[in-house]
Amino acid sequence: MIPWGLTPLLSCRDLRFAWDGRRDVLVLPHFDVARGERVFVCGPSGSGKSTLLGLLAGVGVPREGRVVLLDTVLSGLSSAQRDRFRADHVGYVFQQFNLLPYLGLVDNVLLGCAFSARRTACAALHGTPRAEAERLLAALGLDAAPLRRRSVAALSVGQQQRVAAARALIGSPELVLADEPTSALDAEARDAFVALLLAECRRNGSAVVFVSHDLALARHFDRIVRLPAPARAEAA
Repeated sequence: MIPWGLTPLLSCRDLRFAWDGRRDVLVLPHFDVARGERVFVCGPSGSGKSTLLGLLAGVGVPREGRVVLLDTVLSGLSSAQRDRFRADHVGYVFQQFNLLPYLGLVDNVLLGCAFSARRTACAALHGTPRAEAERLLAALGLDAAPLRRRSVAALSVGQQQRVAAARALIGSPELVLADEPTSALDAEARDAFVALLLAECRRNGSAVVFVSHDLALARHFDRIVRLPAPARAEAA
């Protein structure tokens, strides 16, 4: 299903990526994502799932081919320009969450706006960025009020996961990337988290590319993309 029409938000063609001159860990001839679409990416270890997310975010650039996001060719930007572009338009939920232990819940969420005037302005449409951070935490099933004085390092894995998701979602980025964010949760918690994440993305009109080994989660998404097994074992 393509909820927002046929014009892609994201378009990839003939992608090839290798680490340090080794054999390609990712070969992807064609990959498009429409505005608002929810795409589930799966594949065996070493198939390049995390590598793909890094290329979509502009963290790295392909050896061959190109990634076009919002009509911008990411490899045509400098590293600093890609960082700014990513801050404005991409929310990233990392597998290890990457929260800052010396900040509280709300301030960790506000990091999603820290380097982007655009996302700060979008968050302020709901009152203030801080109010929007608190709304997101509540929407994702985490009441910030009794937890504000606690370090995020003292939270459960499920609570940390929700903080990381709220950080990615604040400011309504057009593209949300999620790299195995449910790997440490049981089945009931996984389904609940994915449902909440996708509901909030739908509210903002954000497209989602979600990487997971867990095929049971695929039913939540519009489309499944399976990456092939690598020619030789590599870490994904």
